[in-house]
Parts: sequence; C-alpha cells; structure tokens
Amino acid sequence: MRDLEFIRDYSVSLDRLWAAVTRADQLLLWMGHDGMETLDSTLEFHQTGPWFMRMRGLDSGAIFEMGGQVTSVSPPKDGWGQVALTWAWVSPREMAGSESHVTYTVEATPEGARLTLTHRELPTTEMAQRHSKGWLGTLQRLERLLANP
Repeated sequence: MRDLEFIRDYSVSLDRLWAAVTRADQLLLWMGHDGMETLDSTLEFHQTGPWFMRMRGLDSGAIFEMGGQVTSVSPPKDGWGQVALTWAWVSPREMAGSESHVTYTVEATPEGARLTLTHRELPTTEMAQRHSKGWLGTLQRLERLLANP
C-alpha cells in the first residue's frame, strides 16, 4: 500500500478553510484539477454518509466517477478539525476496484490555517503517482479559491 501526504498553509481563518473542505458549494469550486469539469456530485463532507462525484476531462471527454463514505467529521474545536472518508473509483475501469482513505485535517496557525491532506492505502505505486499528480493540481485550485475571498 502507498500513502500520500500534502501540507498547505493558507492566509485564511480556520473557519474559512473548514468551509472550503466540507461544504458542497465550496468543494465544487476546487475538487478536480484544471482540465476537469464536474458533471454531478453529492459532496457533503460536513456530515457522515455517502458521497459521489462524476467529472469529465475537457480535452479527452473521458468520464471519471468516484465515491465512498464520509466516515467521520470533527468540526473545528480547540484549533483543529478533521474529515475522513473512503475513496473508490467507479470509472475508468483501470482505476476501479480498490478503496483507499482520505483525511482532511485543518488547524489554526499564527498566520491563518493549515490543511494536511492524507490519501492512504493506495494499492500500487502507479496509482499513488496518478493521485499525487491529481491532488497537486486540485490543491492549486484550492489555493486560488482561498486567495480570492
């Protein structure tokens, strides 16, 4: 199994970062890297339960579907909060079949707030490399969103 971790600091409040990683209207603005369009989703990371997202590659037209369960939600208290969820690809077929785990941890810093994103239990090195590239692009979109309040 392969694990990824990304740590980003932002000049925003803890509550603002929490909203960005849990509210559907905010998640839709940054989930997926540039070149992807979200077609359909049930991104409700502020409560436990199922989630689903379908995206299309703007260049290729390829459809990407993923989903899972939000397994725990700990809203910010005493300077930190966390959302944990399972992550499984439905399509494309070559990515489907394995379940991994994603955790968003937010914490207050003297300059604003920090996001630690972990993606654990990826089945292969190739899958970890694909997800690393995807998360790097996705986090760039989050950075742009938070830079423009």
